Amino acid sequence: MGHEAIDSLSEADRAALERIRGLQAALTAQTVEWARINTGSWNAAGLKALAPEIARRFGALEAEVRLRPLEPFEIVSARGEAEHVETGPLIAVSARQDAPVQIVMTGHYDTVFPPGTFENITEPEPGRLNGPGLTDMKGGLGVMCAALEVFEAGPLKEKLGYRIAITPDEEIGNPASADALREAARSGSGAQVGMTYEPALEDGGLAGARKGSGNFSLVIRGRAAHAGRAHHEGRSAILAASRFIVALEALNGQREGVTFNAAKIDGGAPNNQVPDMAVVRFNSRIPDPEAQAWAEAQIDALVAMVKASDGITAHLHGSFYRPAKPFNVAQQALFEAVRGTGRAIGLDLNWTPTGGVCEGNNIFAAGVPNVDTLGVRGGAIHSTGEFLLTDSFEERVALSVLLLNRLADGRVDAAHIKSLMER
Repeated sequence: MGHEAIDSLSEADRAALERIRGLQAALTAQTVEWARINTGSWNAAGLKALAPEIARRFGALEAEVRLRPLEPFEIVSARGEAEHVETGPLIAVSARQDAPVQIVMTGHYDTVFPPGTFENITEPEPGRLNGPGLTDMKGGLGVMCAALEVFEAGPLKEKLGYRIAITPDEEIGNPASADALREAARSGSGAQVGMTYEPALEDGGLAGARKGSGNFSLVIRGRAAHAGRAHHEGRSAILAASRFIVALEALNGQREGVTFNAAKIDGGAPNNQVPDMAVVRFNSRIPDPEAQAWAEAQIDALVAMVKASDGITAHLHGSFYRPAKPFNVAQQALFEAVRGTGRAIGLDLNWTPTGGVCEGNNIFAAGVPNVDTLGVRGGAIHSTGEFLLTDSFEERVALSVLLLNRLADGRVDAAHIKSLMER
C-alpha cells in the first residue's frame, strides 16, 4: 500500500508514543473521579450529573461536542403496565466530516450498579483498583479521549474524521440511543471502520464474534378468585407463567448456539387469592440471523400456547435488540490489522468469540466493521469484584493512536475493509 509494514513504527508513530508517556496517573485519577458518580442505568440524576463532566473532557479535542437529550423509552412495570423512563443525554462528538477516512467511535457511561449497591473505590494492591464502572467502561472513555488528543497533536489529523456516540443506556440494551448509534455509523458518507471502548478481555485480547441478544417481557393475565371458597373459578397467571418458563428453558440445546434464560417473574397475589397477573422477563442469545428467526418462531409458539389456556390472555413486549455480530471476512481483515498494530508495540493480540453483546453489534448491523474491546484491561465486570489494571492505560492509548495513524495514512485501508462487508 505504499507504506512501511503495519507492524513497524513510522516517524509519526514514534512521536505519538513519546506523547503518551506519563499519561497513566492523570487517566487513573480521571477514571476514579468519574466512577465516584453513580451512573447506574436507571439513575437518571447520576447520568445527568456525569455527562457534562465527560463532555468537558472531550471538549479538549478539535471537535464539536454536544449533549443531546434522548426521548424517554418504554418499559413494562412489575404491574404489567407500560411506563416511560427518562435517561441521561447522548454525548455526541464530531470532527472533520470531509476527511477521506471516516470512523465511528462508541462507548457508554452507565453501569450495572444502582445507587447504594457498590460505590467504594479501593486499591487492593498497587496498580489494581476495585470499583464500579472503572473498567466497564469509564476507563475506556478516558482511553478514547486521550488517544484522539495524541492523534490530533500529530501530522495526520486532517486525513481522518470521526463521529462519537457515548450513550447512557448500553447496559440495558440502548433502548433510547440505538437510533443515535445507527446515525453515527451512517451519517454523511458513512463510517468505514468502528472503534468501541468496552474493556479488553482479561488477558488483553479482543472479542471476536458476538452473539445477538433479545430481551422480552411476557405479560400474562388470568382471573382472580378466593383460594379456598372458589379456587376452581380462578385462572392462575403464575401457573401459566410457570408452564411457559418450563417450555422456554426446554428449548435450550435444541439449536446450536441458541440459549433462552428466564430471569424473573413479577406479579402474583396474596396466598389466599388465585393470582391474576404475572410478568415473565427472559433473554435469548443467537449466533446468526437464521438462528434468530428460529428463536422468534419458538417464542411465538410458546406465547400462542399460553394464550390457548382457558381464561388466560398474554402479550409479548420486546425483541432482539442487538443482531449477531459474526466474524466475517471484513471483521477478520480489521482484526488482522489491529493485531499487526499491536505487534508494533510488543502486544500479541488474540480474539475470542463471546456470548456477550455490546454497541459493536449495533455498529456492525449498520454495515460498519468494528473492533469493540479497545478499552482498559481488568476483569470481574458486572460484579463487586470489578477491577482495573492501571498499567493498561498507556498500552491501550498507544494501540488506539497507532491504529488511528494507520487508518489515516493508509497502512490500514479502511475503504477496502468496509467493502468486504458486502461479501
